[in-house]
Amino acid sequence: MEKNSSQSTSVTIPAHLQTFMAFDYGLKRTGVAIGNRITDTAQGLSTLKAEGSARWPLIEARINEWQPDAIVIGVPYYKDGQTHDNTRRAQKFGRQLYARYKLPVFEVDERFSTTEALQMGAKDPDAAAACIILEQFFRSLT
Repeated sequence: MEKNSSQSTSVTIPAHLQTFMAFDYGLKRTGVAIGNRITDTAQGLSTLKAEGSARWPLIEARINEWQPDAIVIGVPYYKDGQTHDNTRRAQKFGRQLYARYKLPVFEVDERFSTTEALQMGAKDPDAAAACIILEQFFRSLT
């Protein structure tokens, strides 16, 4: 699993990775977005409203439909950069995604993505947060 936990960190990834699916992980809701490197843009797809193992068939359906080359997950941290329970949960989710789908998984610090989505007036703030996470990832690419 690749890590990109800082907004200022630049990441080099193989050129063949073009299409990315992003997840804004939550215990009850997980936002999903899709995007590509050609335009460096993302679009929110939906929010999966499922907990635990009930989310996996929904995730698999999105992955089968969109066929991403890689996955980006938002990992939350405290303002000072310290980890907390949700940090570890999101990282575990990333490891599970990698184990299930064998796609590269990149982490992005997503401290304020949902807050930003709400401030923008998003109708689906979790999917919008996933979109923000993915666009932040695109900005970090070299």
